[in-house]
Amino acid sequence: MTATVVEDSVAITPRVSVSRGYRFELVKLVSQWRVRLLVLACWIAPALFVAGVSQQSTLPSDTLFGRWMHATGWAGPLVMLGFAGTWALPLLTSVVAGDVFACEDRLGTWRHLLVAVRSPRRIFAAKSLAGLTVILLLVAGLAVSSTVGGLLAVGNQPLVGLDGHLLAPGDTAVRVLLAWFAALAPTLALAAIGLLGSVALGRSPMGLLLPALVALAMQVAQMLPLPVAVRLALPGYAFISWNGLFTSPMQLGPLLIGVAVSLVWAVLATALAYLLFLRRDFTNPAYDGAGRRALTVGLLPLAALTAVTVAAVAVATPSLGSGIKQDKVQRSLATAFGHLYRLQTEQLHRPAVTEAQLRASAACTKSDGQDAQEGAGNDWRCVVTWHLPGVAVAGTAIYQLDIGSDGRFVADGDGPKEVNGYFLVRTSTGDAPNPLWQFDGNVELLDTTSKG
Repeated sequence: MTATVVEDSVAITPRVSVSRGYRFELVKLVSQWRVRLLVLACWIAPALFVAGVSQQSTLPSDTLFGRWMHATGWAGPLVMLGFAGTWALPLLTSVVAGDVFACEDRLGTWRHLLVAVRSPRRIFAAKSLAGLTVILLLVAGLAVSSTVGGLLAVGNQPLVGLDGHLLAPGDTAVRVLLAWFAALAPTLALAAIGLLGSVALGRSPMGLLLPALVALAMQVAQMLPLPVAVRLALPGYAFISWNGLFTSPMQLGPLLIGVAVSLVWAVLATALAYLLFLRRDFTNPAYDGAGRRALTVGLLPLAALTAVTVAAVAVATPSLGSGIKQDKVQRSLATAFGHLYRLQTEQLHRPAVTEAQLRASAACTKSDGQDAQEGAGNDWRCVVTWHLPGVAVAGTAIYQLDIGSDGRFVADGDGPKEVNGYFLVRTSTGDAPNPLWQFDGNVELLDTTSKG
């Protein structure tokens, strides 16, 4: 018996509205002990984690903005966002969206629910909205808790952006909020994949694990030397493209593409889950997934969407290569060095100097010039040159760069020691390492911002 037959066969039962079904499904979700535990953890654990790490002598400097957790409370929510995009959000969507339909298969309650609600369409809407509500509550908890923990532990101080310039606390707050909002888009895409897996795979554990597995596959793809067009065509890219919010001017091109791709994935996966749900057999208590239909209706359209997106991005932007080119690396490093040199000058109480006076520039080579001068790797070596007013001889400093495939790089000072070596500088928030010793930067993969 199809869903339509079931709907017609219970015409004597009063219809239940979507709002009543939504409230019912929401109560069912939050009554589960694991969901309650997740809500509690997301609203408490991030604050404790950020506050605790901020008081440690060793910081997670390998994590973006981790090296600034002693300096400002706004670094905490960004460190948490990096962790959430990699691990927490895929797992949360798996637990909530990946089980919202499959739980009825395990309990064998579909016929009772259909008799009560009388409409598979309203059931799908109610369950989807309830799952979305819980996921939004979890994401809000991660963002709010980590922000509160950072501000209480460290304070409302300026944040050093990825190009070395200082962001005022108010400006930082807006950008942190935008970064978390941007991360909602890939979260919705994973949630929609969870709905699709829950509908298509029934009681199979694979339905529950599908969002986490898809997220893991996308993370592996982002680490591979794939063309930029392929990377941007995956919804997981929006989990890392928020980096561009913390440069001046903001690198919005990859972020907007990543958000748009994620939202398209969310809409398509939800629509496919809806179609499969309406066509399933609710009268078979041994139903265990859509079988071949899950492949033709579920997987193939998403694969086709990826191919179309890759083609569209490749045509719209010059993004067939790695996006990491020598001139862009040199420009990014020189800009960050100029801003951080001014910060070091202020901390050491030396005469102020402007970026225009410094005229910082960089000359970078990859693999000692033996290979193509582009692409990710830890074999970039750069010489930065700058000028000081009244000094005839230009200053030089050497950096070793480790550039990831997403464009983020870590610059490690290699002399002279008095410029980019390790030493402590006294600041308003306590002793901190020399800002020119090690710092993070970002190479924009698309040529969408001004080169000035």
